[in-house]
Amino acid sequence: MASLGHVAVGMAAGRLWTMGAPPGAAGRGLATLARAMVAFGALSLAPDLDVIAFRFGIPYAAPFGHRGAAHSLCVAVALAVVAAAAMRLAPDQVEAGQTRFRLWLLCAAVAVSHGLLDTLTDGGLGIALLWPFSNERYFAPWTPIPVAPIGARMFITARGLRVATIEALQFAPLLVWAVWPRRRPGYPS
Repeated sequence: MASLGHVAVGMAAGRLWTMGAPPGAAGRGLATLARAMVAFGALSLAPDLDVIAFRFGIPYAAPFGHRGAAHSLCVAVALAVVAAAAMRLAPDQVEAGQTRFRLWLLCAAVAVSHGLLDTLTDGGLGIALLWPFSNERYFAPWTPIPVAPIGARMFITARGLRVATIEALQFAPLLVWAVWPRRRPGYPS
């Protein structure tokens, strides 16, 4: 993926998180919304940090290669625990009256979405969803998202721009929903 879809998921999660705050709560401001979108956006992109494996000579197909362990459901759940704990330290989230379980659930959904969305791509070696129980890599039966070139080729090649355009169109409804102004009492518009 070109990562636009992952960012759209993170931004939508940030919107959902701030929508869950009680009316008039400190967690309803635009600054809080922006921080939540950035935090969930970073969480949604985190599994792709495994591309650093290439720098260490770890092959793509290895368990710790790209789209391996870091994209698994097990690591996603662990990442959600860490992210929820870190986000919970933000005073505006505590004041917002959000529950720990709701925060963890949203973090888990965002983290798990990365691997699941990547199974919808039409290239690469698949996703090691069941690591550490299996190193097998999976694709979904339907693969409508074109796989993106890795690294700078994403931004300097016609193929990279084509992939980014297609993904932007595929995830436009989610992105628009995430940023569409809300005009309700106590909610940022």
